[in-house]
Amino acid sequence: MSEIDDSKAPLLDHLIELRQRLFRSVIALAIAFGVAFYFAGDIFRFLAQPYVEAVGPDGAKQLIYTKLYEAFFTEVKVALFAAFFFAFPVIANQVWAFVAPGLYRHEKRAFLPFILATPVLFTMGAALAYYVVMPTAFRFFLGYQQSTGTFSVSALPAIADYLSLVMNFIFAFGISFLLPVLLMLLERAGIVNRKQLQAGRRYAIVAAFVVAAVITPPDVISQLMLAVPLVILYELALIGIWFSERGRIKKQALVATEQEAP
Repeated sequence: MSEIDDSKAPLLDHLIELRQRLFRSVIALAIAFGVAFYFAGDIFRFLAQPYVEAVGPDGAKQLIYTKLYEAFFTEVKVALFAAFFFAFPVIANQVWAFVAPGLYRHEKRAFLPFILATPVLFTMGAALAYYVVMPTAFRFFLGYQQSTGTFSVSALPAIADYLSLVMNFIFAFGISFLLPVLLMLLERAGIVNRKQLQAGRRYAIVAAFVVAAVITPPDVISQLMLAVPLVILYELALIGIWFSERGRIKKQALVATEQEAP
């Protein structure tokens, strides 16, 4: 019992603490939203940069809106989108501060690396989507423009539709890059083990391509750019689980040696 923090507070105290944690998270999100809304135009121009690169120096760099309120609500969505990113450290800290007292010390040490790895992996996935996948996909989509003497097909994307597509890309790749964290947590919880994951490798590869086909636009390039990293992350998770297993075996052997020693 000495390993666990003293957290035998009454239920009412836990509810009061939960309210305080939620209040602080909401305040952080509201402040982040206010700042992000002020810079919403700049943030949207940053999100529009992959489209600008895809259009090229000679193309028409414009996004349109067909409803009078569309531009305003797009900026609100941009501000909310950015606010979650800016406020995430505060929200994660409040969640951890609420949950941590109920965990044993060894459980805290076990979960802390996963908590730290989550934003890093999400950012890596979002960066891959922003800097590589979106410009490539947009060039593919813009390749369907054509012009003849009597007929032309031109791309005039609406800002709301463009923002929705960008957010889908970023969230799809960001969340997909959390696969190693998910697999290692499942292994740590005893739900799966490394041998089962190795035996299911072929199914995981098929699942990666299915997931990529569902959550990315219907072009082969975007699907491959998500499916291939998913397969690589699956293999990296297996390597991480192998190192974790070795560490646990060594620790168990050390404990057994100490117990046998006179």
